[in-house]
Amino acid sequence: MTLYELKPRFQAWLRPVVQDLAHRGATANQVTIAAAAGSLAVGVLAAIGMLVTESPALFLLFPLWLFLRMALNAIDGMLAREHGQQSALGAYLNELGDIVSDLALILPLAALPDFGLAQVGTFALLAVMAEAAGLVGPLAGASRRYDGPLGKSDRAFAVGAIALWAGLGLGFGAAASWLWLALSLLSLYTIANRVRRGVAEARARTAG
Repeated sequence: MTLYELKPRFQAWLRPVVQDLAHRGATANQVTIAAAAGSLAVGVLAAIGMLVTESPALFLLFPLWLFLRMALNAIDGMLAREHGQQSALGAYLNELGDIVSDLALILPLAALPDFGLAQVGTFALLAVMAEAAGLVGPLAGASRRYDGPLGKSDRAFAVGAIALWAGLGLGFGAAASWLWLALSLLSLYTIANRVRRGVAEARARTAG
């Protein structure tokens, strides 16, 4: 069970907004680019604020932006599927935009005093590898894999919670190392799940 499984309900809630955007001429690719650009802006702003003023207050933007980003990600997909906007370019923008957004929102956490670049950078690398493992599915004869336990939505929740805690001025102390170790191990498990289930699906399709 991951937060990704709640996506259909979230999409139903957003459908009136999507219909209005489509009526106004908005495109899926525009929404995708806006989500990536917004993530870069929020991440850079929080990192600069921490490095220049030594205040983590701007990390409070993360939970709000991550919720909005989740909405934008759902909206671009619905515009593409339900309003005839699917394209090869859109597929590239969607997957690359997600990776850019992840890195833009994970790496700034290394600017916080309790964390180190090695810890945060390792988790960021594993996040990219998890998405790559999901993307390989169609190349191996399976579907695009979204298996957890730490998929994109779950990862965003974790990053948002860490940023909220830090933004409120609460420290992590000795728990910092254990936190990133746990997240990294969950990421490795996610990668293994996507590979294992992707291979099983490909074999089942071949046998069928």
